[in-house]
Amino acid sequence: MQPIVLTPLCDIPEIHPGDALAPLLEAAAQRAQKTLSDGILVVCQKIISKQEGRLRSLKTIAPSERAQILARETNKDPRLLEIILGETARIVRQAHNVLICETRHGFVCANAGVDCSNVPGDEMALLLPEDPDASARRLREALLALQHARRGVQSARLGILVSDTFGRPWREGLVDVAIGCAGFAPIDDARGHLDREGRELRVTQLAVADQLAAAAGLLMQKAAGIPAVWIEGVPIHGDGTAQALRRAKDLDLFR
Repeated sequence: MQPIVLTPLCDIPEIHPGDALAPLLEAAAQRAQKTLSDGILVVCQKIISKQEGRLRSLKTIAPSERAQILARETNKDPRLLEIILGETARIVRQAHNVLICETRHGFVCANAGVDCSNVPGDEMALLLPEDPDASARRLREALLALQHARRGVQSARLGILVSDTFGRPWREGLVDVAIGCAGFAPIDDARGHLDREGRELRVTQLAVADQLAAAAGLLMQKAAGIPAVWIEGVPIHGDGTAQALRRAKDLDLFR
């Protein structure tokens, strides 16, 4: 085992719709004396969503009757609820000040991932990316192209992970998880391997992408303004998407 090193990428400016993220992230890595190769870049969902223009003004929203009824039941802004409903495939649970939704992506989280914190402007809401896995792939391709253009070489050993902060059933506190990834396998499947006693492992699958997102989250505190973390020392193999982390409905005993 080799040490795993996490480096925060600092001084990244406020992101606006249409900004080119790859040059900004590479410049931040250079300031940290890091090269974005042979590692995994964890990027918080917010800068991806901002770059993709996933911003909505509450001032322009006319809440539906359903949103108004839900607002009375949850004590939330009906305009915000109208936005949330547009991102929701199913309401899992609702209570006073609480709304747990299954998003169109299949994520189960508070408010369908719609967030009003650290969003510039008055009464603005930020939505999750349309397709976080596609966002991760595009960012990876842009970084690889930038490497090739500047140095004539590119590293295929580059993983991209888009993270967001979720609550958890039965556990207090929030943890960053992977909602999009590209360039590495999000799950390390140990089934068929042997444990230290020589017994065959039958069910062990490690959610590596979530573990890395949680580790990076320790450095990506909201007030610190650090939207990206570079991770070295993690074996990079395979490829996949964050959708692999979703448990199939027929195997989910808690639905």
